[in-house]
Amino acid sequence: MDLHRTSRRTRLIWADAVYAGKLADWAARLKMTLCIVARRNRHAFEVLPRRWVVERTFAWISKHRRTVRDYEHLTASHEAMIFRAMTALVTRLTQTAD
Repeated sequence: MDLHRTSRRTRLIWADAVYAGKLADWAARLKMTLCIVARRNRHAFEVLPRRWVVERTFAWISKHRRTVRDYEHLTASHEAMIFRAMTALVTRLTQTAD
């Protein structure tokens, strides 16, 4: 997705540790700061700062049927479904804030 074109003010990205290698070059090209939220011990519960933001966002995206399974054949189609899910979420939030 062309994040730089659509969100010029975005400068900080919170991501799960799984995406550390994949997003590092991408974030550097867009001149964004990538903050990886990683667990120290995979088998023990611990409260991590800002991890809830990542988990909450995944939960919101998962409420839309086409983002839960691998229905899409193209990566661009899946990105479009995530963009659609987040647009619906933001639209709903701004309507309730008014």
